[in-house]
Amino acid sequence: MPFRKILIIALLAAGMALAGCAALAPAAPVSTPDPPTVAPATATSMPVSPTATITPTPAPTLSPTPTWVVQGPKQVNVPILLFHHIAVSPIGSRYYVPPDKFEDMIKLLHDWGYQTITTSQLVDAIAKGASLPPRPILITFDDGNADNYTNAFPILKKYGFTGVLYVVVQFMNQPNYLTTDQILEMAKAGWEVGSHSETHRSLIGSPEIQRYEIVQSRQDLQERLGVPILTFAYPFGGEDNAAGDYVHFAGYIAAMGASGFAWQQGNGNLFVLQRCEIKGSDDAKSMTRFLPWLGDPEFLPTNTATATPPPTRTLVPTYTQYPTKAPQASATP
Repeated sequence: MPFRKILIIALLAAGMALAGCAALAPAAPVSTPDPPTVAPATATSMPVSPTATITPTPAPTLSPTPTWVVQGPKQVNVPILLFHHIAVSPIGSRYYVPPDKFEDMIKLLHDWGYQTITTSQLVDAIAKGASLPPRPILITFDDGNADNYTNAFPILKKYGFTGVLYVVVQFMNQPNYLTTDQILEMAKAGWEVGSHSETHRSLIGSPEIQRYEIVQSRQDLQERLGVPILTFAYPFGGEDNAAGDYVHFAGYIAAMGASGFAWQQGNGNLFVLQRCEIKGSDDAKSMTRFLPWLGDPEFLPTNTATATPPPTRTLVPTYTQYPTKAPQASATP
């Protein structure tokens, strides 16, 4: 092979080798601009809201329920209060206790730890011993007046108390007396219903009247109301041996007198239980004379003047009310 040809081949080979090396060489680095510098946040540039602090609400402190204890048998201490009207009397009748005075009395009983019980609980305690609250009491109402529902009922309910209604059968659904629906509503709320006779006549001396007023009244009340009638209250508090016999015969478990000054109830007076009548002249302080357990005097209401209610009717001049002579006709001119 000629020398010139060999030289050309060698040069071509060297050029190809150089080209391959150039292809394999790393690329030159590309300069990248630095990212912008961000200044750190300061307290003035980014205000921080304070975290709300939640104050835990303490659980309400519950007053412990007084522990009931077995009382009786034979005798127990249970005051029984007797009311008639809970309203303002237009004539100052002893049978009307104003609602504000009544609430003062009930609030004091509540604050001093009294709790109302049923007549059945009282009878069970006398007969065989039974668990009763430490300071049991019965609150009774005679005659079935309408204000027992409108005034006494909500006040007793406010303090967690119940009462006992002694209803006269023929007074029911009459003006100013309880209706059947009102009595049933009170019974549903825990009140008891007892008989106060058929017509509120005196029971002294007539067996026929005694049977009708005592026996028939229980039958009528149970038929009309559909609730058990367990106890009887003597009209005017009048009773004798024959009346007591009819109370037993009719199936009552106990009976209420209309007067009394003590709180001892027992076998000896089961059918003439002592009730302390609260009159219109009484207040919370004077009521305490009938209570076997007293409490903190701090709960006694302060002495406040009671406003005199306005008259409910227009007074008639005396000369027209009691004329001494017939008025003379005026002369015609």
